[in-house]
Amino acid sequence: MSNWVQGKVVENNHWTDLLYSLRIEADIDPFVAGQYGRLGLEIDDQIVGRPYSFVNPPHENIYEFYSITVSEGPLSPKLSSLREGDKVWIDKRVNGFFTLNEVPDGKDMWMLATGTGLGPFLSILNSDEVWKRFENIVLVHAVRFAQELTYQDTMQKISEKYKSRFQIIPFVSREETDFASDGRIPAAIKTEKLEDKAGLAFNPETSQVMMCGNPDMLIETRNALKEKGLMKNLRRSPGHITSESYW
Repeated sequence: MSNWVQGKVVENNHWTDLLYSLRIEADIDPFVAGQYGRLGLEIDDQIVGRPYSFVNPPHENIYEFYSITVSEGPLSPKLSSLREGDKVWIDKRVNGFFTLNEVPDGKDMWMLATGTGLGPFLSILNSDEVWKRFENIVLVHAVRFAQELTYQDTMQKISEKYKSRFQIIPFVSREETDFASDGRIPAAIKTEKLEDKAGLAFNPETSQVMMCGNPDMLIETRNALKEKGLMKNLRRSPGHITSESYW
């Protein structure tokens, strides 16, 4: 119990029937963009908690978390039903290594996300460091249906601020659209469709890739990038690919 503190829900924004974002006031430790906290609720006389990445940048003191309702899950359906003013437990400590200080320098930063894996990238993009270290940034967000392409206003503001340095490339896999790429990220890398769309190449000399989301996507994408000479980034052996699984 000693690490749990009580927070208050400021807003619960439902993007779709399943996707929602909680904004919470709480007194917790400082965090680095890309890290995660833990949210919890009291269920059957104990706190049940799960990790959620921060969506907001570190300089903001309202903490935002992006999630999907898992119908059979013990926690997410209850979190999704919270309303303004409701209480929620939040771990005072923060964790995670999906941060820029774990990423070597480069010229081009590729951010590859599926679903709610978008969250930590928004925190990073709304912080200064990534723009100081990289010349070009490409954010790829892959979803099943177009309505799941959330946070459009947030990304538009980033685009207006950084102009040609920032690209957003959406993928929609289960319906046709007149604006998004179809299919999946790994296939688009293998066919060079993604590079053509961005006007940039995956290059071991210039590229860093951060990816977050479905573990199958992470494995397949890592294999596709390996064929282009990009390797997993390790502390003992710096490379080009930094990943975090959302599952």
